[in-house]
Amino acid sequence: MTISTIGFIGLGVMGEAMCRNLARKGTWKVIAFDQRQEPLERLKADNVGIATSLRGLAQAADVILMCLPGGREVEIVTQGASGLVALMRTGQTLVDMSTAPPALMSKLAADLAAKGADFADAPIARTRRAAVDGTLSIMVGGSPEIFARIKPVLETMGNEITHCGEVGAGQVVKIMNNMVVFETTMAVAEALSIAEASGVDGKLLLETMSKGSADSFVLRNHGMKHLLPQDYPEGAFSVRYAQKDLSYARELAKVAGIKARGADLVATLFDEAIMAGDGERYTPVIRKVMKDEGGGT
Repeated sequence: MTISTIGFIGLGVMGEAMCRNLARKGTWKVIAFDQRQEPLERLKADNVGIATSLRGLAQAADVILMCLPGGREVEIVTQGASGLVALMRTGQTLVDMSTAPPALMSKLAADLAAKGADFADAPIARTRRAAVDGTLSIMVGGSPEIFARIKPVLETMGNEITHCGEVGAGQVVKIMNNMVVFETTMAVAEALSIAEASGVDGKLLLETMSKGSADSFVLRNHGMKHLLPQDYPEGAFSVRYAQKDLSYARELAKVAGIKARGADLVATLFDEAIMAGDGERYTPVIRKVMKDEGGGT
């Protein structure tokens, strides 16, 4: 199928930058839909068209990309008489780039297949800077044929495009990626808090660890840039978002009959951070909970 028009739904922290790269680097006409007018207005400079409704976007687009906060929002956009499943037609393709439950992906694929439409999940990893630079890691679940069709589209937004398997596999890989990030953040926060309380300079600790077997992306980014200076901004990947993603991981573990003790422990820290009023702050803020518990400085 020839792709001439791509629709993009969800222009949040990541989505706006992704849509901009799609318009700048691709050869397709791009139209976007969001409940907020501000990102739509900003994208006009990149010749992104504005869809005033889901129906209008669905009528115009050959491929539709969604980048939404989570499974609840994906269901709102896709289900019901005015949702995408009802609006899409034979030959179209829907790609969910949100992080959402794999079971929901399977349902969407089945519902769309009954209409002759295709589906793939393609959640994203890495930072907002990577979204701006077009260097995201994108994990795709779908048939080899659909993957081949959408890969050139995804390559405008990411530099690591991985076919993980059938529908839902991309979400499983992304959810596991985030679970490991959250658990590693907890470990680095613990190490930093204990070392500083023991009289060791935190910067020295992290720089030394980065030269050895404890090195990781989380240590060099979350650790150096946020845990060490205790900088936990709002507008980044918040504790509430992280708790949502972690709930998907814990549900997968439950279904698999696996006791995910590390994930369960991080979930309690997230709950405590939310109760302390830090739910909208960047996830490394869980260090504050540790310090409060230990009475450290």
